[in-house]
Amino acid sequence: MVDPEDKARLERLDQRIAALKDANAPKPRETTHAVGGAELAWRMVIELVAGIVIGSGIGFGLDTLFGTMPIFLVLFTLFGFAAGVQTLMRTARAAQEKNDRAEGPEKDEG
Repeated sequence: MVDPEDKARLERLDQRIAALKDANAPKPRETTHAVGGAELAWRMVIELVAGIVIGSGIGFGLDTLFGTMPIFLVLFTLFGFAAGVQTLMRTARAAQEKNDRAEGPEKDEG
């Protein structure tokens, strides 16, 4: 059986250890940070290329189906490029809004 004095000492020791752990614990990272430049750039490149590849694939498939080789390929490649640019612009707008929210109202005071 544990002596009450030893139990009290163990509890005080546990409290001291917990306090030291809290004092030395690393600070949590902020999750509301602005979007990183490289991450955003890669995302934009992938979105643009994906639009072009999907458009080209659809165009090639339709050309193969109908036997009109360059017409749909060129047309849907251009559509894919336009869709990729539209998605790219939407992503840039969203990233800008996120950065503005992250900076807060201090930016408007200048």
